[in-house]
Amino acid sequence: MAAQKQNQNKDDRLNIGLEDKQRSASADILNRVLSDQHVLYIKTRKYHWNVTGRNFYSLHELMEKQYDQLALSIDEVAERSRSMGYPAFGTMEEFGEFATLKEEPGVNPAAMQMVANLVSDHEQVIRNLRGFVDQTADELHDQGTSDFLTGLMEEHEKMAWMLRAFLEDEQNV
Repeated sequence: MAAQKQNQNKDDRLNIGLEDKQRSASADILNRVLSDQHVLYIKTRKYHWNVTGRNFYSLHELMEKQYDQLALSIDEVAERSRSMGYPAFGTMEEFGEFATLKEEPGVNPAAMQMVANLVSDHEQVIRNLRGFVDQTADELHDQGTSDFLTGLMEEHEKMAWMLRAFLEDEQNV
């Protein structure tokens, strides 16, 4: 497990109503979420830099807003892991090992394919988060992390919706 890799750094002084086993499992989930957030952040930023075409300005601006929002979310996820008494991942190697999303080195698709790829990635994150929300609430009895992940899921749903609107526009042309 991801958190077990860093078990030597756990904070045994925490007395927040969760056993170490529960906190460790929550931190593991949070580091998995953090890994996907980083891959999505990098992909969104790459697409922001490389988008072209008639929707350039609109997509360039939207992607910038979204990677800024992802940067804030990344910080919040890392801080939530710290609040559980465990370190947050901080290397590309860790992110790559635990992310479910994949990068596309050397690939710069057309603008609408970029949007479709980002929608797909957000939807993958949303599906992952739905499972993690249930796991943290039902199995770990960590309602704080479950609630936190629910809010994060809602952010991804909104970002996916905004991107999806561009695809709908293209289908109606």
